[in-house]
Amino acid sequence: MAFKNGNYSAFYVKEPFKESNLGAHLARDFVSYNLLRAWKGKDSSFPFIDSHDKNYNVRDGSDWEKTLKPRLRDRLNNSKNIVLFLSSHTSNSQALREEIDYGINTKGLPVIVIYPDYSEKSDIINREGKTIKQQIKNLWDKLPKFRDSMSKVPTLHIPNKKILIEKALKDKDFMVATKCKPSTYFYPC
Repeated sequence: MAFKNGNYSAFYVKEPFKESNLGAHLARDFVSYNLLRAWKGKDSSFPFIDSHDKNYNVRDGSDWEKTLKPRLRDRLNNSKNIVLFLSSHTSNSQALREEIDYGINTKGLPVIVIYPDYSEKSDIINREGKTIKQQIKNLWDKLPKFRDSMSKVPTLHIPNKKILIEKALKDKDFMVATKCKPSTYFYPC
């Protein structure tokens, strides 16, 4: 059995995707993912272990069934959680549906949801009711597979803030081997 220590980042990019293409670096969700990589590059103690670095990259023109889908699954198999970037720009792509479906429904991976459009906890939750705001719940509709599957695993919902992302990545409740009970979680204000 493989050692599951990676963080599998799931994010939307317009297809066909080419990381070297300037357009990829303008894709909001991909930029957020790259920010995690940059933080790790600057500080090796930053607790992000990129599952996408665990097997060789594939070309965008690769066959979905023979190459792309098995590669995604291999990366998910070696991950302890999913870090999902969910923004107003996210779209329900084939790759995201597969990542979420396989990661949650087959592997039972907890999900840390980062909202790139928001920077404060108060952007995510209602202070009075201690519940997630409707504007955040509306984003779940962008990924029906996530919305419909998230009750099967613990999901942590956080804004795009480095200190909270670092805390979430260290949180044992959101790692597959030590996960807490399935529910929707957030860090209170």
